[in-house]
Amino acid sequence: MSLLSSILYPAPRLHESRLKNRFNGRWVVVTGASHGIGEALVRRLMHYGANLYLLARSEPELQELCREARAMGCCASYRCVDLRDRLALNSVCDDLAKTLPSVDFLFCNAGKSICRRLVDAADRLHDFDRTMDLNYRSMVALSLTLLPALRRTGGQLVYTSSVSSLYSPAPKWSAYHASKCASNVWCRTAAYEWHSLGIGVHVAYLPLVRTPMSQVNPNYHALPAYSAHDAAGILLRLALSNRFAYKPWWAWATAPVASFLAPFVRFFYQKAAR
Repeated sequence: MSLLSSILYPAPRLHESRLKNRFNGRWVVVTGASHGIGEALVRRLMHYGANLYLLARSEPELQELCREARAMGCCASYRCVDLRDRLALNSVCDDLAKTLPSVDFLFCNAGKSICRRLVDAADRLHDFDRTMDLNYRSMVALSLTLLPALRRTGGQLVYTSSVSSLYSPAPKWSAYHASKCASNVWCRTAAYEWHSLGIGVHVAYLPLVRTPMSQVNPNYHALPAYSAHDAAGILLRLALSNRFAYKPWWAWATAPVASFLAPFVRFFYQKAAR
């Protein structure tokens, strides 16, 4: 499995000196900062001397991260917030607009995943609302709020998406994939419109990453996956590149072919579900 993992999930190559030069003293906003990829990203950013504004729901973890960042000479603030709460999100946006006149990087990493058949979601419309609010709406709200600040610095927006959104729709993932695909399209539109403003927009179509969120699903335990540390490295590398998207090397070849196989996948799934 280690050999397979190294082939499917090669460690990202990073130039440490370039990262330090680019992030040192810059203001970086990170959502979903207290666990998983977000936490790993924050720890790497503080190592490079970035100033941090962190958003997540877990206050003790946010406090500890800010304490560590300040001990390393970084400025660090946080807001403990559930980005699915629209009133709370509005409050955060107001605070950001007043507190950070300039922002160099916005990493929209917070995410929610739901695996449920539509027939079992007939009385759970709130699941779709919450997933869309976190995975899509909060990213849009924060991006638009920080647009003037990003414009001043020629800043970068980096959105954490999923490689699965490049493939045909999969059973049980309607809420998750709909929210991710909405964000993918929004980011592609923003990339076109904001290029003339000097703002970069990037989407990371990450494959499986071993985090507390992914490990809730027991089917993922034995599969190869990136570590949160390596996934954070991919986001950092993408933020410094001119590319719109990161995709695993195997997705470039398999995603176009997979669309032709989708009818067969649906046929066998429907047959098995009878």
